[in-house]
Amino acid sequence: MKRLILSCCLLSASIFAYSQTQPVAIQVDLAKEKGVMKPIWAWFGYDEPNYTTMKDGKKLLSEIAALSPTPVYVRAHNLMTTGDGTAALKWGSTDMYKEDKDGNPVYSWTIIDKIFDTYVERKMKPLAQIGFMPEALSTEPEPYRHYWAPGKQYKEIMTGWAHPPKDYNKWAELVYQWVKHSVDRYGQAEVESWYWELWNEPDGAYLKALDKEREYFKMYDYAADAVKRALPTARIGGPHTAGIGKFFDNFLKHVLHETNMATGKVGAPIDFVAFHAKGSPKVVNGVVQMGIMNQLNKIDRGFSIIASYPELKNIPIIIGESDPEGCAACGMHTNPENAYRNGTLYSSYTAASIAREYDIADQRGVNLLGAVNWSFEFEDQPWYFGFRDLATNGVDKPVLNVFRMLGMMSGTRVEVAGDLAYSTEAVVKSGVRSERTDINALAAKDAKGMTVLVWNYHDTDIIDDGSPVELTIKGLSSKKVTMNHYRIDQEHSNSYVTWKNMGSPQKPSPEQIAQLEKSGQLAALGAPTVLKVENQQVVIKMQLPRQAVSLIKLSY
Repeated sequence: MKRLILSCCLLSASIFAYSQTQPVAIQVDLAKEKGVMKPIWAWFGYDEPNYTTMKDGKKLLSEIAALSPTPVYVRAHNLMTTGDGTAALKWGSTDMYKEDKDGNPVYSWTIIDKIFDTYVERKMKPLAQIGFMPEALSTEPEPYRHYWAPGKQYKEIMTGWAHPPKDYNKWAELVYQWVKHSVDRYGQAEVESWYWELWNEPDGAYLKALDKEREYFKMYDYAADAVKRALPTARIGGPHTAGIGKFFDNFLKHVLHETNMATGKVGAPIDFVAFHAKGSPKVVNGVVQMGIMNQLNKIDRGFSIIASYPELKNIPIIIGESDPEGCAACGMHTNPENAYRNGTLYSSYTAASIAREYDIADQRGVNLLGAVNWSFEFEDQPWYFGFRDLATNGVDKPVLNVFRMLGMMSGTRVEVAGDLAYSTEAVVKSGVRSERTDINALAAKDAKGMTVLVWNYHDTDIIDDGSPVELTIKGLSSKKVTMNHYRIDQEHSNSYVTWKNMGSPQKPSPEQIAQLEKSGQLAALGAPTVLKVENQQVVIKMQLPRQAVSLIKLSY
């Protein structure tokens, strides 16, 4: 072992690094198909909608749109919140609804149009959130605007916007008018390709009500009816709960079997089901330890509950927030457990978790449509402050390159086998906590070639030289293939290491910014190579450092 890097300055004797000298054997069999390589990763979200139209926000959205061959879906909070459109941490507004002195509605679509125009111009699709409550409709409007900052108590965020409507008919009319306006502006076919949803984590702090279930179910009934009246072919779903428990299960019962509080009929429209799943990192003996099992266990339980309803067979499922933890705007300086965010641990975690989401969906027999990565950017904030974001001041962080890798994968997923240390079941149950790291792969094929995403992940934030890997790809029909090898590690696709090597400048020069932007792009590990196929297979050998991610692309 030549190198050992820690995310924090302390290391206890109980924390270990393990470098394997014998190659880890991974076999990919192109003849054994597993299912469609759906772009479940091509979904992103953030709290602050007004960053959408700002300089770095537009730049990042263009990059996100470019990494996917299919449209990317975007989910944002605060699309109905009252305010002048000024962005702040965990805050945003569009001012779409006010009332005149006589209590008559005054609609304004200017800000929301600029946000959605930015998406549509890039051929992105809104996962349009009906929330939060306009000040004029809130049952408890004051105080309304919050001024939260990292380090403050989270409850300070939940002000007047988090309350239900005081007039359900006015609120439903607002929803109706918004959908109708969207159809008028973008066309019926475009809006039919969107998804509409109600609120965020109503079972948690985001909904302030004495009876959260009844209030949310009523809100959903009115919102779904309004959406369908404006566009009968529109798609709406929910409940985007934080937990997988009684609230989530009762919501499904309500939309399937109970009396609709808006129409008086039985049931409510439900075109997709959504819930959230988060991990739980913590600092152990001075080193960050991730909680991937917490995130994946919630996903498994959510899929299990949905699969228990025959009426919901094959219904699309969206993991509305699918992340290592719960607060994107809580930087590592106030929350040291979030120190994983700038470096390659976030990259390897993302690769390992997304691959397992495919497996869990297969095992539960459900239709996973998307998993929203709740990471975007924070405009005009300190460089590499430790927010959960994809870029800092317009410079891409290592994690964004995982999505660039995934964007090259298409077609059909195929079987991966070998002397792998962790099955999906093991990671769901216990995470990656033993001596061995999780060296595994996700593979896909299409008519033009095949791709293999390989990662070396462990919950504990240590970097070492890792292990040699011997990747065998079987079932190739060509006599030769061209290999492109892409890598995220300490030397490749890593603007954070470049920035630290510069001395961590908070005011980098234009030349330094150009260098950072270049190092933030996905890098190749060597030049393309032509490989000879023997007995319908090739063997690819590599050294895969801990926390590194590789993408092998073979073109026929």
